Amino acid sequence: MGLDEKKALDALEEMKKFLEERPDLDIKELNSKETVLVIVDMINGFCKEGNLSSPRIKALIPETERILRLCKENEIKAIAFADSHSEDSPEFSSYPSHCVRGTWESEVVDELKEVAELKIINKNSTNGFLEDEFQDWLKNNPQIKNFIIVGDCTDICVEQFANTLKAYFNMKNIKARVIVPISAVETYDLGYHYAELLNIAALMIMAGNGVEIVKTVK
Repeated sequence: MGLDEKKALDALEEMKKFLEERPDLDIKELNSKETVLVIVDMINGFCKEGNLSSPRIKALIPETERILRLCKENEIKAIAFADSHSEDSPEFSSYPSHCVRGTWESEVVDELKEVAELKIINKNSTNGFLEDEFQDWLKNNPQIKNFIIVGDCTDICVEQFANTLKAYFNMKNIKARVIVPISAVETYDLGYHYAELLNIAALMIMAGNGVEIVKTVK
């Protein structure tokens, strides 16, 4: 397989243009009783301190807080996933030890807990959809058809959850809106993990799977 650098750069420019042209989401267009805000991994271990903490993720706190307040004002409930690993988690062979269950790192940041009551679901993998507690929530809330997903990381936990959720509803022949606002997702910069590039790639992969990519939520 050859690598055509010009084609790759041209494609990247087209992707950037596509994302720049995404519309805003008006929160008023969603039925509050059919909508939930899903906050992914806005926790101390990614935002503030720890082996996987990132200033890019920390900078996402104000926008996440704004959207959470907006949802609260419009009577939209919120779920917050929190990485919470066993000490012998197999994931630590891929990533440094982080967010061990019961530690400060695994807790949702105070800035969000102070805004609204959150249903917190701990997760021991990158994909919160797989957690039994989320599966139970999904079965007990069949009225929810709109999911606004914010948090981190765009190319890992957010992408996996959004794509799996969309595939689940497709499998069930249920029309559901899975929505990701560009302003409220982020990833980290480290080595060959280039945040700017991987944000674009992840957003485009989600868009290709039927996830609605919007500029922001108003």
